[in-house]
Amino acid sequence: MIDPVTVTPLRQRMIEDMTIRRFGEHTQRDYVRQVREFTAFLGLPPDRAEPEDLRRYQLHMASLGASYARMNTACTALRFFFHVTLGRTGFGDRMARIPTPDRLPVVLDTQEVALLLAHARSLKDRAALSIAYGCGLRVSEIANLKVADIDSARMLIRVEQGKGRKDRYVMLAPDLLDLLRQWWQVKRPRGWLFPGQQPGQPITTRQLNRACHAAAVAAKLDKRVSMHTLRHSFATHLLERKTDIRVIQVLLGHRKLDTTAVYTRVALKTLREVTSPLALLAPPPPP
Repeated sequence: MIDPVTVTPLRQRMIEDMTIRRFGEHTQRDYVRQVREFTAFLGLPPDRAEPEDLRRYQLHMASLGASYARMNTACTALRFFFHVTLGRTGFGDRMARIPTPDRLPVVLDTQEVALLLAHARSLKDRAALSIAYGCGLRVSEIANLKVADIDSARMLIRVEQGKGRKDRYVMLAPDLLDLLRQWWQVKRPRGWLFPGQQPGQPITTRQLNRACHAAAVAAKLDKRVSMHTLRHSFATHLLERKTDIRVIQVLLGHRKLDTTAVYTRVALKTLREVTSPLALLAPPPPP
């Protein structure tokens, strides 16, 4: 939640504009932070900015080595603020969106996944990491799971209000159910499946990513591993086992099939099984 003590009337209006459009809490916090950082750079209230100030701000971020993602998030957030909240249509047009490099996702093989899970620091960490790989959930979706979302009768997990504010179901493997039951018997969580350090709050995405990083270090994996790496691995391994890509799309909660199709580029087992047309050439007839 955004601290109400620090909310100015202008910021409150922006929050209301985002709420009307059903922006998620994470997106709202991100957009507010981007406007706050721009205001600090400007040294003036943001509604007194000029179009050239936006261009100067992008140059400033570029000089600091800001990532493509950060610069594009700032561009989107500031355009929303000026176009929607202030009603200045076209005001943010001088901010350019940066084309992001088309990089392949990092994927673990099955042995690396098993090694990672075996080196989880605690039963809680192993259960959360197993959900990431066993169900393909986003880290925010894992953090927001409730005990009531585990449907052992139908062997499903309900993902409530995932990205795009959509509900969906994913499969619940018997081994994962056994692990979750072990976790429940130890902690007896009520409400949130993975309670956080703050009373009544779920575990944070940062805590989950730290748990994943700690397990990767302990397992001595030489790849850059995050919770999202386990989601990538889930999709890739399903594809390598000939699972229909449209089923994988539903499990991942992707709106567009094109987003899911990126995993066809890293499903190495599938690629290796493809026969090259060179190998099918008939030998030339004898002279």
